[in-house]
Amino acid sequence: MTEAAAIPKPVEANRYAVLALLFLVYTFNFLDRQILGILAVPIQEELKFTDTELGWLGGPAFAIFYTALGVPIAWLADRWSRTWIMTIALTVWSGFTALCGLATSFLQLFLARVGVGVGEAGGVAPAYSLISDYFPPKERARALAAYSLGIPVGSAAGVALGGIVASLVDWRAAFITVGLLGVGLAPIFRAFVREPRRGRFDTAPQTATKAAGFLEVLATLAKKPSFWLLSFGAASSSIMGYGALFWIPSFLRRSYEFDLQQAAYFFSAILMIGGCAGVWLGGVLADWLGQRSRRAYTLAPAAAFILTAPCYALGILSPSPSVAFFLFMAPTALSLVWIGPVLAAMQHMAPAHMRTTASAAFLFINNLIGIGLGSLVIGALSDALAAQYGADSLRYSILAGSSLYVLAALLMLIASRFIVRDWVD
Repeated sequence: MTEAAAIPKPVEANRYAVLALLFLVYTFNFLDRQILGILAVPIQEELKFTDTELGWLGGPAFAIFYTALGVPIAWLADRWSRTWIMTIALTVWSGFTALCGLATSFLQLFLARVGVGVGEAGGVAPAYSLISDYFPPKERARALAAYSLGIPVGSAAGVALGGIVASLVDWRAAFITVGLLGVGLAPIFRAFVREPRRGRFDTAPQTATKAAGFLEVLATLAKKPSFWLLSFGAASSSIMGYGALFWIPSFLRRSYEFDLQQAAYFFSAILMIGGCAGVWLGGVLADWLGQRSRRAYTLAPAAAFILTAPCYALGILSPSPSVAFFLFMAPTALSLVWIGPVLAAMQHMAPAHMRTTASAAFLFINNLIGIGLGSLVIGALSDALAAQYGADSLRYSILAGSSLYVLAALLMLIASRFIVRDWVD
């Protein structure tokens, strides 16, 4: 059976439309996830939160249930409709985003952010699996990179839209607006995205006829050092990645004395230009170099991480916001090069009937560490440095976090020793 005939022709013909819808859902995923960063200052002014409390809202409040539920939801997605799971997930996280706008206390906003995390737990791993069944391996890294453009686009949209609406109305209206837009997208997604046959591009014989249990998947991954090295390497970078996404708008307001709209335009432009360039570059490099050697899926991210740390230091220490704009562009791009190569490699760490659960295991590690610690650690460090550095305490806490990219590069380099052996065709 040919690839084109493996699923119904309407599904095959519409795969780029499906990818576009998956990208749009992922954009809302990050829009709802990251909008809190640009709204942190007005929320802090009204509700009198400390940096540490804001760090809890940006990190653990979201990450605990997001990561805890990701694996069982992925287990379900290996057995049930991935499109239905994503539709329900989009509705839930968007609804709770709207509820954030009604919060009047730390506890209420914390619980609403928990709800956002619960919903988003079902939004990513099923999408990775769907893309793997819509695109063959030679195109998969670029397809995953195109999908992952939702990270910078959604983050930039959250910063820009949140800043504009909060300036024109208030921070509550910003949450309610983006939440209701996501709820409206859910039935459109369900109507147009169809379920493809699982593993239709796999070349290795598929002996399993049903989805594997979680312990079976874990036993398979336990034998693959590259899975763990890639996961913890990505997680090390994500501590800084998510921490910077959350705190740089506040840094711009404190250290450069930007108003809310200035910070929104400044940071959203960096995310849109630098972020999209980095994600797409990673996907192109992986598909091009990966044809020659599978080690490219680890070496390309390692090289990017090595360059990211000094670039971030130059940007964060710049006394001029105009100079900082261009200096931040490079590390923003470089820090996201890993996404296409690593996500593509993760689709080859396990056979098709384990793929969604394996992806969720990767996301569990990456997000529990990255989201769970990023905003909280940088916020707590900023509070600790406030007595010494005053308004510049965020500058130096972000600077300290950039050293994690060196650790990420080292783990990726070690993974290059095992990736060929661990690969599943």
